Amino acid sequence: MNPRSPGAKDLISLVVPFYNESEVIDAFFREITPVLRNIAHAEYEIVCVNDGSTDSTLDHLLAACAADPRIKVIDLSRNFGKEAAMTAGIDAATGEAVIPFDADLQDPPEAIPAMVEKWREGFDVVLAKRAERQTDTYAKRSSAALFYRVHNAISDIQIPANAGDFRLMSRPAVDALKQLPENRRFMKGLFAWIGFRTTEIEYSRRPRAGGKTKFSGWKLWNFALEGMTSFSTLPLRIWTYIGGATAAFAMLYSAYLILRTLIRGVDIPGYASIITAVLFLGGVQLIGIGVIGEYIGRMYVETKRRPVYIIRKIYQQGDS
Repeated sequence: MNPRSPGAKDLISLVVPFYNESEVIDAFFREITPVLRNIAHAEYEIVCVNDGSTDSTLDHLLAACAADPRIKVIDLSRNFGKEAAMTAGIDAATGEAVIPFDADLQDPPEAIPAMVEKWREGFDVVLAKRAERQTDTYAKRSSAALFYRVHNAISDIQIPANAGDFRLMSRPAVDALKQLPENRRFMKGLFAWIGFRTTEIEYSRRPRAGGKTKFSGWKLWNFALEGMTSFSTLPLRIWTYIGGATAAFAMLYSAYLILRTLIRGVDIPGYASIITAVLFLGGVQLIGIGVIGEYIGRMYVETKRRPVYIIRKIYQQGDS
């Protein structure tokens, strides 16, 4: 059970990254504040992370911060990406329960009280799982399903399908997450890696409250590669098997050529077969080098030990 003294109020921290979300900020606070206020026996804080926005997002956040002392604004020095911004917010959150949340309101605020109740029952992690994804395009739903299937097939860490960053984590789970030192962070994998007692609730995903998604198809592809290379070495290991199979085929084919030459004599070599074999093997080698390069690139970035994010300033009520 949640170890709180009788009569004490739980502090719930909502962590929200913002990147060029000026169109939805007013709607966000208008919807989220009543939900948090009505959670029984709880106080709340909203940790807003401005991830280097180039529109008026910061101005809107500062106006909200000036009107509500429970809103904290962390302004990063530039755009570090959603994973880094989420890390900054989680690091700054002080609540006994921490909830990462998207500013676009596709994840319904109404699910938060149910998550809090599950946490109070004794669960450290409460996943919010999408019951359906009708607001996404067919291509996005299909590619997401393929990603989860492939990732979970090659990795020892299983990521729950249709569960995004929206979840509740207890303070022990958050403290464990903060011990992980990765610079290039795939948060869904890190959330799953720490373990802890976990349960799920289901919800229906809504359309965006405004603005446009910041994830293009190319960014989603790179995000998927990040996830698969963060928690599995199978893409490296598989090239050992590909190389062994290719070498075995080459040995068998060479034996066949020797026997055919002994029986039928020497044929004039064919240009087409040679160039096909050269191009095929060259392509296979380049793909293998690319996979190795992906892992070397990750090691190169990690060895620099640069910070995940840099904070320009933290704003709370009373700051100018």
